[in-house]
Amino acid sequence: MHAAYVTVTLVTAFLTGSAAVTYLIGHEYPKAQADMKRIPRRYVPVLGSLLAAGTAGLLLGFAVPPLGTAAAVCLVLYFTGALIAHLRVGSRNLVGWAVFCATVIANLAVNLSYHLG
Repeated sequence: MHAAYVTVTLVTAFLTGSAAVTYLIGHEYPKAQADMKRIPRRYVPVLGSLLAAGTAGLLLGFAVPPLGTAAAVCLVLYFTGALIAHLRVGSRNLVGWAVFCATVIANLAVNLSYHLG
């Protein structure tokens, strides 16, 4: 189970960390997504910071397990909010969201199984 926990956590951290970087460097894709979802562009760096904090929390969870679990829960909530933002504007382009959401849910499940099981 340790190998699964480490692997899923590293994959999740890579994905969410990559997304955080695109949000924080001012890449056009997050701006276009914000426009499509009618979210003010000034929130793009905030969303990137939340992703970065979640990524850091996942990685720090190797040393402080409750922090990793809390980060996983927060990332699930983050992507739940992303789904709501998509549905609010009628967007059905959910493939990217589904990949991220499935990954963070898998991380939370493996995290809980590893630490509680």
